[in-house]
Amino acid sequence: MSLSMYEASIPVFISKLNNLLAILKKAEAHALAKKIEPEVFINARLAPDMFPLSRQIQIASDGVKGCAARLAGVEVPSYPDTEKTFPELQARIAKTIEFLKTFSAKNIDGSEERRITLKLRGQETSFFGQPYLLNFVLPNFYFHICMAYAILRHNGLDIGKMDYLSDLMTYSVK
Repeated sequence: MSLSMYEASIPVFISKLNNLLAILKKAEAHALAKKIEPEVFINARLAPDMFPLSRQIQIASDGVKGCAARLAGVEVPSYPDTEKTFPELQARIAKTIEFLKTFSAKNIDGSEERRITLKLRGQETSFFGQPYLLNFVLPNFYFHICMAYAILRHNGLDIGKMDYLSDLMTYSVK
């Protein structure tokens, strides 16, 4: 059985964003229970030259909504990067998930050879659809999701690998 562009993108994005949403809800509850200002988590980073939690989430959101739109040949929606609270970050993720749900296999499949041109660091870079998804979007998406997880874990949130993989049982063979 072959793997379609749709199967390799939209369900994966939605699954991991739902996991991130659950982790953020745990972080919000943890901050409330421990009387920690939420901004401590939202502005946290692992290294001084690294983006904070809020930016990691914004980049993950931007990457997947942009990918879906580009593969489908539609305009990429613009979301302002203004989130400063857990509810705002959760709303952004939910909004991204809702946007992703508007796509079907009919919109995405067949985009393997679609030319995708991005401006990266001030320079235009072009990809074909499949390498764009597999070698650019997915690695970047996982990186920023993992960084969000690591920032929260580093700052005392009691989460483990299964929180990151919480939907794993959805895909297991019965």
